[in-house]
Amino acid sequence: MTAPLVAPHPLTRLRLAPAGGGPRSIDGVWWPRTDDLVTELPRLLRELPHTWTQIVHVTVRTATWSAFPGRMLCAGQVLHLHGNSAVHAPTTVCLLAPGAGRWDLLVVPHLTDDREGPRLMTAALTEE
Repeated sequence: MTAPLVAPHPLTRLRLAPAGGGPRSIDGVWWPRTDDLVTELPRLLRELPHTWTQIVHVTVRTATWSAFPGRMLCAGQVLHLHGNSAVHAPTTVCLLAPGAGRWDLLVVPHLTDDREGPRLMTAALTEE
């Protein structure tokens, strides 16, 4: 009996702002592959720098995601999810770690064309 082939997890499309250089309105750009927050968020958190630890609160624009649970378990830790449903809410994800920091990532829509996505990610970090 042969084991079924399992596709590896696709790489997380994440670009972080360079360290230093003063305050910024965003700390990076994330381009998820789907609109499934329960699948995408753990992938994102695994790829963040080790200095971004103890994230327990995550705020997202609810219209960006197909489902929005109030909380979820990720790597043995409960994440409290908060939604922003305002019409003009920015398409971002805000990661909060009490006593450690806050990080804001611009979210590129998952259906963005493969040629346009990288350009948007680069532009978002250079327009600051």
